[in-house]
Amino acid sequence: MHEYTSTVRVWGLSCPGFPEEVSRARRWTRDILRGSPLAEDAVLIVSELSSNAILHTASGQASGSFHLALAVTPQVIALSVTDDGGTGTGPKIEHQDHEAEHGRGLGMVSVIAHRVVIHSSQVGLGYTVTAELFTDARRGEHPCR
Repeated sequence: MHEYTSTVRVWGLSCPGFPEEVSRARRWTRDILRGSPLAEDAVLIVSELSSNAILHTASGQASGSFHLALAVTPQVIALSVTDDGGTGTGPKIEHQDHEAEHGRGLGMVSVIAHRVVIHSSQVGLGYTVTAELFTDARRGEHPCR
């Protein structure tokens, strides 16, 4: 392989923190992943992570925004959503019972994705949640667990 060629493709999208931007994020993800058997899982993950950023952080405030990154290699699709922070606590994966009305989103993402990583962004000003889908794994199979 030539030193300047790569099989990694990366896209980015910044959205104002309005609820209608979640549908834009879904459409953007679907367009990029058109033809991939993991496209619908990725769209669902982006929808949940974008909604969480708007509902639970400063991203949903008047001047807020959230940022998406989508990286695709032959082995993995990595979806990241970075929020504006502004809350005292960070996102965490909780597995609620089936009757809970809130708090199930990241748990659902962790079931769909093969790996979920949450980390602070820019000295605690926000968080980035990254979900990875492995292209060679079957649905429900989590090789890293």
